[in-house]
Amino acid sequence: MIQPFLNWRTFITLIAIGIVIGTVFYSGYMARKIGQEERQKVEEWVAASKAVLNSNQDLTLPNLIRNGQQNIPIIETNERDSITGYANLDSIRTISDKGFLSSELKKFKSEHAPILIKLTDSPYTANKYYYGHTLLLEEVRYYPFVQLFIVALFIFFTVYSITVRNKATQNQLWAGMAKETAHQLGTPVSSLEGWVEVLKESETDPRMVSEIKKDVDRLKLITDRFGKIGSRPKLEMKDLIYQLQQMVDYIKRRSSEKVHFSMDSHGNLELFAEISPPLFDWVIENLLKNALDAMEGKGEIRIEIQKTEKEIHIDVSDTGKGISKYNLQRVFKPGFTTKKRGWGLGLSLSKRIVEEYHNGKLFIRHSEPGKGTIFRIELKG
Repeated sequence: MIQPFLNWRTFITLIAIGIVIGTVFYSGYMARKIGQEERQKVEEWVAASKAVLNSNQDLTLPNLIRNGQQNIPIIETNERDSITGYANLDSIRTISDKGFLSSELKKFKSEHAPILIKLTDSPYTANKYYYGHTLLLEEVRYYPFVQLFIVALFIFFTVYSITVRNKATQNQLWAGMAKETAHQLGTPVSSLEGWVEVLKESETDPRMVSEIKKDVDRLKLITDRFGKIGSRPKLEMKDLIYQLQQMVDYIKRRSSEKVHFSMDSHGNLELFAEISPPLFDWVIENLLKNALDAMEGKGEIRIEIQKTEKEIHIDVSDTGKGISKYNLQRVFKPGFTTKKRGWGLGLSLSKRIVEEYHNGKLFIRHSEPGKGTIFRIELKG
């Protein structure tokens, strides 16, 4: 699923880059062509203006040329660059704003070399004509940037829609697998419950029956957890300190004696929050088992729980091997695992349970290779 997505994303990106590069080159070509045509029109307008100065000629054609050019802004100056006239500029602004013509002249000088008309044979008597750009040329020049923005939006929404679709498909697959697992476990678990009752009535050692019942109850709990994946669970107001202590005791009985467990509630005897007990216990169990795997049979696991003004923070820390910076962003991705066994779904499911079902957060607060990791859960309190 991931590889085709990457290929599609690369393909779409290459197409977009090709479109933008082609547009930039073509727009540059069009801008140069329009610029040449505009200078030619200005030269024609200047030649017509020179003809008008000579009243002995027929002025029909020069006037047609002058009147036909109404788009390109032009400023006329003498040999000392003093403004003597202008064309195709905002007449109202030129009157109300005394510095408008000077600023436009400065801008025109930076854009094009002037066109000269000699009034006499003396090189010191000549009119200069400076001109600017038409709106069309400005639009052609900025068009690639507009298109680049549009293409960037296209890439963003395409990648976003593919990501959302893949995530929705993945969530449906998880939910379907979880519900099917719960369904498949239901029948044998019910049968085992019946056999436990049979054993109770027989002469079987009560301690053995008790242990078997605990395992059957555990299977029922697992079935209940899987059955709740994919549907909105009912949240209940529960004491988090009690829930945490129950899970610590459960994991402690099944871990090495070289692993030390401690819990700090910062003086709080009770801290209530709305949770789904089976799913919340599943998250804590995953975090504690993850800590045990990271420590490889010896070390310390510490749970801290404290209340802030708006939230309850639960930190699960260990003294294990820690997580490298390269893997920090991959820890919660489905399928990621550094262990030889397992599917790499525990932390991914835990994050989904906390964030989607409990409106909280689950993240790595701190991790350092060789020193350990701290996972934090934030719940509304």
